[in-house]
Amino acid sequence: MKTKKGYFLPDGPIPETVEMFLAHLDLEKGYSPATVDAYAGDVLQFDALLARQHLSLTRPADIGRKHVQQFLADLHRRGVNKSSVGRKLSSLRAFFRFCARMRMLTLLPTEGMNNPKTEKRHPDILNVDQAFAVLDTPRKTPETALPCITPSAGRAYKKNAPQRGARIALAGENAEEEANAAHNPDRKRALDARDLCLAELLYGSGLRISEALSLDAGRLSADSGGAVRILGKGGKERLAPMTDAAKKALSVWLFLRPVLAAPEERALFVGARGRRLNRREAQRIIEYLCRRAGLPQPVSPHGLRHSFATHILEAGADLRSVQELLGHSRLTTTQRYTHLNLAHLMAVYDKAHPKAGE
Repeated sequence: MKTKKGYFLPDGPIPETVEMFLAHLDLEKGYSPATVDAYAGDVLQFDALLARQHLSLTRPADIGRKHVQQFLADLHRRGVNKSSVGRKLSSLRAFFRFCARMRMLTLLPTEGMNNPKTEKRHPDILNVDQAFAVLDTPRKTPETALPCITPSAGRAYKKNAPQRGARIALAGENAEEEANAAHNPDRKRALDARDLCLAELLYGSGLRISEALSLDAGRLSADSGGAVRILGKGGKERLAPMTDAAKKALSVWLFLRPVLAAPEERALFVGARGRRLNRREAQRIIEYLCRRAGLPQPVSPHGLRHSFATHILEAGADLRSVQELLGHSRLTTTQRYTHLNLAHLMAVYDKAHPKAGE
C-alpha cells in the first residue's frame, strides 16, 4: 500500500466509485488526509474480499447484505477488535450511502446492521502532578537545559543557521541520528525545545495532534495575542489560548528551530530530516517525555489533550466552554471527557446549589 495525494491506495488500480467517494470526503466533507486514508483502507479491504468472489465495488449494486456479513465474519475470525470492526462497518455505510446519493444503487447492503457493542474506553490521562512532571522534567535536566537567549547570542545563532539547517536536512530520520544528537549540543537543545513546545501545546491548549503538526512557523509567534489559530476537523477555525509556559516554550523553539528545519520548510514542528514532523514521531516524543518524567505508563498525544479537558473541568470550567476550547461540533462529544469522580461532583453541587446546604 502507498499514499498518494492523501489517499490510501493499493499498488494496483482502485474502483472508480471508491475514487469518487474519497474525493467526496476530501473536497466536500473537508476531512483530513489521515481520515480519508482510514476510510480508503477500510473500503479497499472490503473490495479485496469481494475480488475473491469475482466481484468489485465498481458495481456497488451487485453487492448484497450477505457480502458485508461475510466481511464482518472474516474480521471476527482474524481476531480484529470490536472497535476496529465498528469503524470498518461505518466506513462501508458511508460508502454505500454515497453510492445511493449518486444513484448507483437503490438498496443499501448495510441497512439495519449495527456496530458490535464495545466497552466505553477513555484514553489514559495524567493527574495534575504527572502533567507538570512531564512538562517540567526537560527544564530540570542539566544536559538538556535550554539556552539563555540574549541579543548577541541570537545574532550569532541566526548567522550560522542556514549552514546548520542544510547539514541536518541531509541527514536521515532514524533512531541512530537521535542517538547521535547527544554529541551535538546545538541539536540536542533544539530537539528538547521542540519536544517541550509540542507537549505544552497539546496539554496547555488541548490541541489534537493533527492540529499541532499542521501548524506553520510563519503564522505563529510567542506574542500572537496569547492564542493560536487552529484549523480543526471539517475545516473549522478556532482560537486556542496558550499558557504562559507554552508561549515561553514556543519562543525558545522558534529561536532554535533553524538548527533542525530544512531550508524553506514551513512546518512549525520538524523531524530529524528537517521536514514536517509525522504522527508516529510525535507519539514517540510524548512517550519519551513520560518515561523521562518517571511515569509508570506513558500516554499518547491524545492523552495530553484528554488530560487538558479533564483538569479544566475539574477546576470548574463549564461544559460549553470546554466544547469551544476542544473544537467539538457536538456537546455530546465533550461529555465523554467528563469522567469525574462522584465526590468531586458532590463537592461542586454542595458549593454551587442554593438549596444544597438546607
